[in-house]
Amino acid sequence: MSTQAGTDADDATPQSGRPVALGPADQERLRALQGMKRLATGLLLLMAVVFAVSFALQDTYPWLAYVRAAAEGGMVGAIADWFAVTALFRYPLGIKIPHTNIIASRKNEIGASLGEFVETNFLSEEVVRGKLESIGISARVGIWLSVPANAERVTSELAVAGTGVLDVLADDDIKDLIETIARVHLIEPEWGPAIGRVGSRLVESGQQHAAVDLLLEKAEGWLVTHPEAFGRAVSARLPSWMPGFVDKLVDDRAFKEVLAFVHTVQADPEHPLREAIDRYLADLMRDLQNDSTTIARAEALKTGLLESERLREFASEAWESVKASLRGGLADPSSALRAGMRSTLVDIGVKLSTDAALGARIDRWIADSLSYAVQQYRHELAGVITETVERWDAKETTEKIELMVGKDLQFIRLNGTIVGSLAGLLIFTIAQGISALVA
Repeated sequence: MSTQAGTDADDATPQSGRPVALGPADQERLRALQGMKRLATGLLLLMAVVFAVSFALQDTYPWLAYVRAAAEGGMVGAIADWFAVTALFRYPLGIKIPHTNIIASRKNEIGASLGEFVETNFLSEEVVRGKLESIGISARVGIWLSVPANAERVTSELAVAGTGVLDVLADDDIKDLIETIARVHLIEPEWGPAIGRVGSRLVESGQQHAAVDLLLEKAEGWLVTHPEAFGRAVSARLPSWMPGFVDKLVDDRAFKEVLAFVHTVQADPEHPLREAIDRYLADLMRDLQNDSTTIARAEALKTGLLESERLREFASEAWESVKASLRGGLADPSSALRAGMRSTLVDIGVKLSTDAALGARIDRWIADSLSYAVQQYRHELAGVITETVERWDAKETTEKIELMVGKDLQFIRLNGTIVGSLAGLLIFTIAQGISALVA
């Protein structure tokens, strides 16, 4: 029986009848498990050999009776613990004894119990909040981010992630979104009243004066630079029968008068033309707010400027420009975009690591947010464990668990052999002592 037990114990090495890819860590665990099984089985076989020899020679050498008792107790302990360990993972000797092959037969119950255990003891609000408050997340993150090398690392990761997002985004969808936003927030609202309100404030504050000065300056510059063009424009309106020298006189006179008028308007802040422009602009801004005809004309102008095809073209060009700019900036480590990201991250890190009040507020917000999330969804989080275990194949589940804890469980067999030997020796010694006293 001992030989069969040892053989079956060695056969308990995870085997599913199909190739299983094991990583380096699992291969090391498998070697350790097999080694411990061979050691435990070898010790059992050693107890069996010692028992056989001592049993055969104890009549000749009475002291071997003690050795035989120790070996007998060791075999009993080894076989009992082999049965206990094996019953966790499979049927001992293939015999379907009740309450054996426990992990495979009760896999779902074990998964549910494990999920409940995690939910109760690890996902409680007290545990989560206490751990978060003791970590000091903001200070740790701040100290780490304030190191330029770490900020560069985060920047590189964000650049890769950003490029990936740009690749995933559908251009047509983004263009549709831009067009929709522009249509809702730019085209559908009436322009007239908004322009009128802003324009009224600008006119009241005299902001139009700078624009008038600029126009006068440009007009003066054009007149000085292009007197011939101005002359031709005047001559073209004179009767064709007039002599040429008259055209010249009229051109010169008109040029001088217009240039002098421009100089006069430039020099006089209260010139009637300026006042007329101010009145015109004030009336226009008021009409844009209150006059339905003016508002309608502004709406017609808006519709003409931003018709559907032009708006779509604007959305397409805007997105292509933004996308190209972002892609180039993210790909170039020396770009202004990435330099700004690095600088911002370092500044955030310094702020988090030095501003205790800010750090305390952020830590409190993180603790509140995560605690709330855990309380709301901890059952679902724990349910992931239960559902995952339920989806596992029963045999594979047994193999995974045995691979993780099987080595340590083999120590039970070693301890059972040793403790059994000592118990057998102690019991036999006490029995012999009692027999001697009775005799």
